[in-house]
Amino acid sequence: MNLGRAITLCRKQRGLNQAALAEKAEISVSYLSLLEQNKRKDPTLTTIQKISEALGIPSGILFFLAADQTELSGLPVELQEKLSFAALQLLHESSEQTLI
Repeated sequence: MNLGRAITLCRKQRGLNQAALAEKAEISVSYLSLLEQNKRKDPTLTTIQKISEALGIPSGILFFLAADQTELSGLPVELQEKLSFAALQLLHESSEQTLI
């Protein structure tokens, strides 16, 4: 699982810098930076929920986007692709709604 990659992807999709996301999630910028670099692999579920809420997405989507290929290997490739597309579409759509 690469939670850091997923947070970075979502943060950039939202057009947020680390300072803005950290403030919205009520965590320090340094802690967010360590999470994004996968140097801290121990965030609590509460912290993940705060980050997800700050990003405006369900935490389940964040976990799905963080999943490595090996973690998804039990799913058919077609289903993996559909789920990935749906997750990214949700991220994109909720980003557009934030701008309205």
